Amino acid sequence: MSHDATTEDLFFKRAGLDRDATNALVANALTGADDGELFLEYRQSESISLDDGKIKSANFDTSMGFGLRAVSGEATGFAHASEFSEGALKRAADTVKAVRSGRGGEAAVGPSGTNTQLYTDVNPIGLIPFETKVELLQKIDAYARAKDPSVVQVSASILGSWQAVRIIRADGQFASDVRPMVRLNVSIMTERDGRRETGSHGMGGRVTYDGLIEETSWKGAVDEALRQSLLNLDSIHAPAGDLTVVLGPGWPGVLLHEAIGHGLEGDFNRKGTSAFSGRIGERVASPGVTVVDDGTLPDRRGSISIDDEGTASSRSVLIEDGILKGYIFDRLNARLMGVRPTGNGRRQSYGSQPMPRMTNTFMLNGDKDPGEIIASVKKGIYAVNFGGGQVDITSGKFVFSATEAYLVENGKIGPAVKGATLIGNGPDVLTRVSMIGNDLALDDGVGTCGKDGQSVPVGVGQPTLRIDGLTVGGTAN
Repeated sequence: MSHDATTEDLFFKRAGLDRDATNALVANALTGADDGELFLEYRQSESISLDDGKIKSANFDTSMGFGLRAVSGEATGFAHASEFSEGALKRAADTVKAVRSGRGGEAAVGPSGTNTQLYTDVNPIGLIPFETKVELLQKIDAYARAKDPSVVQVSASILGSWQAVRIIRADGQFASDVRPMVRLNVSIMTERDGRRETGSHGMGGRVTYDGLIEETSWKGAVDEALRQSLLNLDSIHAPAGDLTVVLGPGWPGVLLHEAIGHGLEGDFNRKGTSAFSGRIGERVASPGVTVVDDGTLPDRRGSISIDDEGTASSRSVLIEDGILKGYIFDRLNARLMGVRPTGNGRRQSYGSQPMPRMTNTFMLNGDKDPGEIIASVKKGIYAVNFGGGQVDITSGKFVFSATEAYLVENGKIGPAVKGATLIGNGPDVLTRVSMIGNDLALDDGVGTCGKDGQSVPVGVGQPTLRIDGLTVGGTAN
């Protein structure tokens, strides 16, 4: 069954609504507006978590609703409801009409269609029995405890969702999509001589559960979580000061996402509140630094066939060889800045308005061998994994905590360090990149990005990087 047929059944046959009547309601609501759409969403989601061999929680949820938006200039009228009916639509239409300009003009041209399908349209929920998922979590617990006697706590969870969307414009044009998502998380605590440390690992993407329940996959997740936990048991206090920092490939790209990526979103730059505002064509990074946002990668967590305004996903070059080339846009900010939308108008749900958001954001390969980069460091930190962080969009200042990092001295990786915090300024850090590895990797499918109270799935990545003179907040006396 096609995406269009699937959403037709879900939204019109299920609700008992006539498609032509719905289109007429949307057209009437948006007459005189610059832009807008009706966003329909159906979602199923489930989560099962286990803690110390026992099921801690098991949840299943189904939701459906719509969001109707009319845009005139910078003003937006928005109404949403969990009831998809003719009456609810009429009430929403009356609400959004308040922002129409009244000029009776035609709405902006809608996005062009796409036949691209970046991921399977199979709903992962229900394909595998509930008992099989519980058994998987129990196997994870047993395997982890059998691996090492120092294991004192095991937590694991499996999550899945399936979202179907249809976006309808004033002229009756529509775009449809279905979006699967799965994820497995493992966290392990170990204890030795009264000291307890934790390690964790997660993986997933826009696929079914098949890859997660393969023995090599879930055992690999357990092995990685246990490795990190045991490593932290032997860690020493992190040094402090301005040091050379080497970032590992893959997940450390979350620093790039937060400290730089948000500053390249169109709304911040239209309003002039980003550290990158008005700098298109300028050098903002070291030569060799190329950063892209690419929502077209198959099966990745941040990938979208179309965004939540119906625009086809794309690959946007944001920084090329150190030169700022562009920003990422939704339709509203693109129109107001006189550029084309990039397919980055995303929303958390039918109850949220779209805004410019990243998809999969990463730095491209350089030409250095990772071993050569490490060998070049006289004294510094090698950061492989990160936990939480904070960033100020206007200034670009950030603070990030490393969950796995090592001391590097005279070109050799030394002991693991605990409590390393990286402190800096996003635009400034880009100019301090002195070596770029040839080992680009993307994260394992665990990223979630928050902005203005909305969370959406994203991907990050990068090759190994050497950054000179980054401030490290440590715990060593």
